[in-house]
Amino acid sequence: MLAPVQLLSATRQNLWRLTFIRILVLAAQAGSVGLAYWFDLLPLPWVELAMTLGCSMLLCVFTAVRLRTSWPVTELEYAVQLACDLFIHSALLYFSGGSTNPFVSYYLVPLTIAAVTLPWRYSVILSGIALTMYTLLLAQFYPLETFPMYREKMQIYGMWLSFALAAAVITFFAARMAEELRRQEELRAIRREEGLRDEQLLAVATQAAGAAHELGTPLATMSVLLNEMQQDHQDPLLREDLSVLQDQVKLCKQTLQQLVRAAEANRRLAVEMQDVSAWLKEALDRWHLMRPEATYRLQRLGTGSEPRLAPPPDLTQALLNLLNNAADACPEGLEVTLDWDAEELTISIRDHGAGVPLAIAEQIGKPFFTTKGKGFGLGLFLSKASVTRAGGSVKLYSHEEGGTLTELRLPRAARGDEHE
Repeated sequence: MLAPVQLLSATRQNLWRLTFIRILVLAAQAGSVGLAYWFDLLPLPWVELAMTLGCSMLLCVFTAVRLRTSWPVTELEYAVQLACDLFIHSALLYFSGGSTNPFVSYYLVPLTIAAVTLPWRYSVILSGIALTMYTLLLAQFYPLETFPMYREKMQIYGMWLSFALAAAVITFFAARMAEELRRQEELRAIRREEGLRDEQLLAVATQAAGAAHELGTPLATMSVLLNEMQQDHQDPLLREDLSVLQDQVKLCKQTLQQLVRAAEANRRLAVEMQDVSAWLKEALDRWHLMRPEATYRLQRLGTGSEPRLAPPPDLTQALLNLLNNAADACPEGLEVTLDWDAEELTISIRDHGAGVPLAIAEQIGKPFFTTKGKGFGLGLFLSKASVTRAGGSVKLYSHEEGGTLTELRLPRAARGDEHE
């Protein structure tokens, strides 16, 4: 199977985004200070400003290196990172006009990020830090000495630039956070469905294991009695019927033995790589022995290198169940199609039965729901579970020309595909 992708925690992802924003803001700040110094627009303490920007750059580098480690990112660490941004921004404001600097509104950006991503207690603490720094800047700062004719224009342009920067950063972060929240909600929904399915599978497996254990003894008894009856009776018709019963008992015993071997093979992962067409043909031959009354036509549509896979026994059983469902609907003229592309392979099974009724389409595939009077409602449910374990999917459609189309899709890399 494909190796599961390791998902980053939400706090780690948020810290990556914060670092990205910090780098962009640092570039804008360094560019502004550089232009002011190069064209001698303002008399500022350039050394102190350069040291503050250097501290911001060191924080970016340290955070980027730290995020490449496996240490978990806690909410406290994330809050401390935001507090560092507040202190660095306060230092820059102190050396460039204090509260009169139009970029003082940038205080709202870290506070907005904190309110969206952190518990309320951290947001309150960070708001207190920002308010304290702002209050101190009202009384103590390095004044900006500009010509009166330029002061008003610089204030207006600075306010516009500060608003544009804050709006861009907040919008970017809010959009990413909304996307992350949607992704986490989808993952939670998937996990809930998987947990419910696993509980149902465990219940079914427990009952199946108990039934298999209990059926061994009566089947052995029936086999012995049938042998004795065949020896005691010479009527040809009766002996023929007894022979059929004997064959059915042998088939039941072989099925139970196969269940045990399949479980042992799964436990040891004793599966072999083979071409998908060879696997499909072997499964079809085995199925046709079980359902000799059924007729089918196999068509291969895939081009290029043929996928290889190592199908576990439960995946083969899932395919047999899907074929049986199609044969139950209409055993004549089944159309089996094998196709593949660069990413996945598809096995389509079309029957010419009554199709999938719209009223019960959503119920098909749930445990203990069946449209057949003799069924238990487990075949399609177990098939879907087995295919899902292999990274694939099973879907049923009503074919436009009548009947049902069943699609089994598997990734080309299922269980160690050798082709890319």
